[in-house]
Amino acid sequence: MFADIVTPRLRLRRLRQDDVRALLAYRSDPEVGRYQVWSPETEREVADFVAEQFEIEPDLAGTWFQLAIALRAADGPWQAEVGITLAPWAQGRGYAREALATVFDFLFDGLGKHRVVASADPRNEPSVRLLERLGMRREAHFREAFWGKGEWCDDLVYGILADEWRASRKSSEDATGGPVGLGGGDDGGSRLGP
Repeated sequence: MFADIVTPRLRLRRLRQDDVRALLAYRSDPEVGRYQVWSPETEREVADFVAEQFEIEPDLAGTWFQLAIALRAADGPWQAEVGITLAPWAQGRGYAREALATVFDFLFDGLGKHRVVASADPRNEPSVRLLERLGMRREAHFREAFWGKGEWCDDLVYGILADEWRASRKSSEDATGGPVGLGGGDDGGSRLGP
């Protein structure tokens, strides 16, 4: 029987019926689904999938076992991973950059994280540009790292350290008179992660 997997920040658990609406909203968006293996169309389809998931165990041949990632109240030290997905109407308005810049401030200054990482499919050029504009450095390019939508997909991994973020934030504020991520900028419809 599968038991929750707990990390300092997350609880990896079975999907539940109260996850259905959020899962449908995320997975059924065609732009988001572009990089996903499964793109449901109805709440019933997702509810059935969640019910099926509850009946199977991980590492069972011929099955697809999906977990929910839930935040834990107690946050752990050192490193955080970020990702972002925006509805199509919100893309290209600078919202992704502004949101991630705020999240970086919170992670580094509020929670004392040392490092933040993110990954993106290299074909998702808006996400790649977003990560680079935020000062993240490309640390890895894993070739054919995962299987999705009938093909092997590459994965880019980006990282930034607290000191690097603070230095880039200060230089941006000095140059523009305001915080990075605010005052416009095109996030190009950025979507990160699965």
